[in-house]
Amino acid sequence: MVKRRFSKQRESIRAYLEGRKDHPTAEMIYEAVREEFPSISLGTVYRNLALLEEDGEIVRLDVGEEQDRFDPNIEKHYHFVCRKCGAVSDLDMPWMTHVDVLAESFTDGKIEGHSAYFYGLCEKCIMRMIPD
Repeated sequence: MVKRRFSKQRESIRAYLEGRKDHPTAEMIYEAVREEFPSISLGTVYRNLALLEEDGEIVRLDVGEEQDRFDPNIEKHYHFVCRKCGAVSDLDMPWMTHVDVLAESFTDGKIEGHSAYFYGLCEKCIMRMIPD
């Protein structure tokens, strides 16, 4: 990891993300951090998120929306994306290392890992569809 100068803004972003399970967008993070740093710019938030990602402290998720999501959980895990409301949540299921072995049998290359998103309807959206 690169030794970086301490940044109050980056520390605030890190603290905001710590322990979160909702995978916020940069704009959501920006709005929250602005309460502590009113003059912070969205560009500064993006730059600091990129540094945190580069340092391996967060993971950037591209779940097919216009905006990336950010996850402080850097352990291998899967995500569920609601196709109706866009909510992103962790799936509590074992990591499938055998997928890498299977995929490698279909290439002359070397598989080094995988990622997968599961799409459907979250519980809240399902409940909204049930008539009273």
